[in-house]
Amino acid sequence: MSVVHVDAQGGAYPIHIAAGRLAQLADTVPADTSAIAIVTNPTVAALYLAPVQEALAAAGKPIHVIELPDGEAYKNWESLNLIFDALLGAHLDRKALIVALGGGVIGDMAGFAAACFMRGVRFVQVPTTLLAQVDSSVGGKTAINHPLGKNMVGAFYQPIAVEVDTEVLKTLPAREISAGLAEVIKYGMIYDLDFFDWCEEQVGPMRTLEQEQIVYAIRRSCEVKAEVVSQDERESGLRAILNFGHTFGHAIESGMGYGQWLHGEAVGCGMIMAAELSALVCGLPAQDVARIKALVQASGCPINPPQWPAERWLELMQVDKKNEGGQLRFVLLDKLGHAKVQAVAPDVVRQVLARFTTVEQE
Repeated sequence: MSVVHVDAQGGAYPIHIAAGRLAQLADTVPADTSAIAIVTNPTVAALYLAPVQEALAAAGKPIHVIELPDGEAYKNWESLNLIFDALLGAHLDRKALIVALGGGVIGDMAGFAAACFMRGVRFVQVPTTLLAQVDSSVGGKTAINHPLGKNMVGAFYQPIAVEVDTEVLKTLPAREISAGLAEVIKYGMIYDLDFFDWCEEQVGPMRTLEQEQIVYAIRRSCEVKAEVVSQDERESGLRAILNFGHTFGHAIESGMGYGQWLHGEAVGCGMIMAAELSALVCGLPAQDVARIKALVQASGCPINPPQWPAERWLELMQVDKKNEGGQLRFVLLDKLGHAKVQAVAPDVVRQVLARFTTVEQE
């Protein structure tokens, strides 16, 4: 088993990475837990609820199951209130433990509910998608979407553990694997050039879930995110680099309607757009832009964005947490393996958008 330690100001906790880890979930239940609430959705429940309930039963605590509708479109106030309704209806108290069993949507909503219920109860992340395993389950970002912007209502709230079972990836559609790989390769682009080189060589085995490659990809991704979060938990500086490609990506998600593109697909395409912007603003070499595009494509993500007028893009990107004082701010690369956040004038953004308005869609 691989273990990555996160040492954030809001709490230190382990990330356990192993095949068959679901069977060991009782180990993560604190002794003083009064009850366990599993938050999941029907898709995940059909596959993993029974074994997770069986594993957690070994802790000897009452178990409640809360099923939410499946999909990014349901990451909203209504679904969040379903969690609160169930927790209050079961008379759970401050010693309750919430277990988030699912992908990023479930993890974000269960974590946000944990942050709010009784002003904060403990929770464990059990991510069942590759994207959640390498990104959203780590670092304590919890949120719901608002019609005007993605993840605009939420809290920084750390779990007490993240339990990654690599076996669950075998039930994912290929599209979900590709979406997760977008976040994996991002870490190489922004922070670790050696890892980017490795991803170029191993993208094929990662897509087919070869055990050695996928375990290393998950571990290194978690290590990089843990390093960044430990230095900047609340995204006041360094942590913002984790949003490379996300300004464009979130615009795609909200503009298309949540759930039309998977988050990782939108981020993958957004990283290509951000690389082009980096070339214009920071002088990122053309060959590095080409490498980024090639790796995104090799991971299986879309490489051509929606064909919207520039003003539509700018309107969507106005609702972004990195923006300050009305200025659009982007994560840019001055070289592969090193990122920074910089304000960019709308006219410069329009120049880059113009490069994507005449491409043929896949």
